[in-house]
Amino acid sequence: MGFTKASRRLHLFCLFLALGSFVWGYNVGVLASVLVHPGFKETLHRPDGSLSGLITAIYYLGTFTSYIFFAHPAADKLGRRHAAFLGMGVTCVGQAFQAGATGSGAQALGMVIIGRIIAGVGTGIISTSVPLYQSEIAPSKHRGRFVVMNHIGFIAGLASGFWIGYGMTFWDSARGLHVAWRYSLSISFVPAFFFLVGLPFMHESPRWLVEHGKIDDAFATLQYYREGYYTSDEIYDELDDIERSVASFRVTGLVWTSLFTDRSLFARMWRSALLQFLAQMCGATAMKYYLPVLFRALGLSHRVSLLAGGIESTLKIGCNVLEMLIIDRVGRKLTLVIGAVIMAFSLLINGALPLIYPNNINRAADYTCVVFVFIYSLGYSMGFGPAAWVYGSEIFPTAVRARGLSFAASCGAIGSIIVTQIWPIGIDALGSKIYFFFMVINIASVPIIYVFFPETKGRALEDMDLLFGGESLGDSTEHLLADREDDHDDQSFRRRGSPIDTGLLRD
Repeated sequence: MGFTKASRRLHLFCLFLALGSFVWGYNVGVLASVLVHPGFKETLHRPDGSLSGLITAIYYLGTFTSYIFFAHPAADKLGRRHAAFLGMGVTCVGQAFQAGATGSGAQALGMVIIGRIIAGVGTGIISTSVPLYQSEIAPSKHRGRFVVMNHIGFIAGLASGFWIGYGMTFWDSARGLHVAWRYSLSISFVPAFFFLVGLPFMHESPRWLVEHGKIDDAFATLQYYREGYYTSDEIYDELDDIERSVASFRVTGLVWTSLFTDRSLFARMWRSALLQFLAQMCGATAMKYYLPVLFRALGLSHRVSLLAGGIESTLKIGCNVLEMLIIDRVGRKLTLVIGAVIMAFSLLINGALPLIYPNNINRAADYTCVVFVFIYSLGYSMGFGPAAWVYGSEIFPTAVRARGLSFAASCGAIGSIIVTQIWPIGIDALGSKIYFFFMVINIASVPIIYVFFPETKGRALEDMDLLFGGESLGDSTEHLLADREDDHDDQSFRRRGSPIDTGLLRD
């Protein structure tokens, strides 16, 4: 896109929306330092590895519940914008429970677990409504770029969480050892506040507006985000396509259960769900939460481990910016495949070298493993990390897009629960051999993605039916829509160039 009003508005708005993902990422990143903080351990009476795994995994029980029951109704009934607002409010409640955990070990643990579940519910709403929002306001040729901004926000939050955790290690007074972890968790309220204050002033998704009969508002929103980049006729054409897509879906009689019964919709459902599942089973969830533990196993001190985690997460931001610039050029499939190959090779190195040089007897081998943890992050940041959300947010029809992405993301939550449970147990029982398990998953992902996942780059959201169903819903109902337009010819006439005085063809 050129440097137009539309371009500036879209970039600024999508960056602002990324604040929601920033809070999500921060809460993930900071927990890695909280889990190993002496004050947190003391408050919870020295939780062992399995209990730490429970604290980590229970969060994804909240996100899974949210994806199944709350995220899509919120996005469909309230709109993408208000759903994100609700999700952030719920997340803040969950964080408050965690930061305020007190009492006996069991009571404090209960508050942390309740807070993790509530925060997971809120995150489930945010993590689907924000990429939906971004995908529905972005032009088709640049949609990948704007949705990747969501993941950039997540990684920036992740890095901030690690850096805050590292900074808190210097607060080593008696009070610091007691409350520093609480301050770490509470800092997320700052970006959350700005997100909540700014959201009500933003435009709603034009596709959601059309779905709810607010045609004039949809045109005004499109005009706001296309000004200086599209002509007035092109904006009308885009709105026509959105209307036609929504009307086509309605006349078919399909409902959300059709995601599992209609061939075309299920073709999208299982692909999006599998992609979300693989995005967690590739090992990335464990890297996020247990990175300081992994670095300590390679001989780094506690403080240096947190520092390395901060550096690793910061480098991810650059990798995601690179992905933002190339995903609309090289496509989703190629970035996913290359990312999986990079991750598989990195996991091979991290699994093999500690077996060849056990007990940190070779510092060069340990440092090589550290380097390949960074390279693994490059692969994730150029593949599964952003692309799974880009792909899932763009392939469903408007009426079931929120439900489709939410159901798919629930499979990612299942993957996260599995990984966060088996990783600490696997490390204790198998040592570095656990890396080979995740390496195999990444290797298997390559042919699966290459063979079964159609490329979606550059396609309008309204054209996905052709890609996944063999024929367009719009084609199968064209005569019905034509009849509707003929019926309205005597009653209404669109005059191009005016957003309000024309009205659009509608019942």
